[in-house]
Amino acid sequence: MSSDILTVRNIVASGSATTRDEAIAEAGRVLVDAGAVTERYVDAMREREETVSTYMGNYLAIPHGTNEAKDEIKASALSFIRYENPIDWDGEEVRFVVGIAGVENEHLEILSKIAIVFSEEDQVQQLIDADDAEALYAVLEEVNDQ
Repeated sequence: MSSDILTVRNIVASGSATTRDEAIAEAGRVLVDAGAVTERYVDAMREREETVSTYMGNYLAIPHGTNEAKDEIKASALSFIRYENPIDWDGEEVRFVVGIAGVENEHLEILSKIAIVFSEEDQVQQLIDADDAEALYAVLEEVNDQ
């Protein structure tokens, strides 16, 4: 992983989605705009969610594409969207949606780093309280560590 997988420009401090599917589309759009994935990958993110929820606990969901969509990934990247009002994610409250695209198996390492951040309640509170994308990035930038 030569470049940062999460960048400030892929962070949205105040997402506009109000439903699970809108949130997946919003997270996917950031990945498409970053040049990391094709539109087909975003469809695969929705497909995966139909079969297994990507809700992780602590207000976090991590939608990602199906294994069949791995050819739609051009580069490893994350999108991070924060929502002021929780989204109903199959009965769970979600305030953070992390869209993930990993070349080969890079996403597994990324997933574990995000899980560590979200296992710390004080870090989750810092993410809730952060003023803007730069402040969110300051809490999250360790996911880029090699």
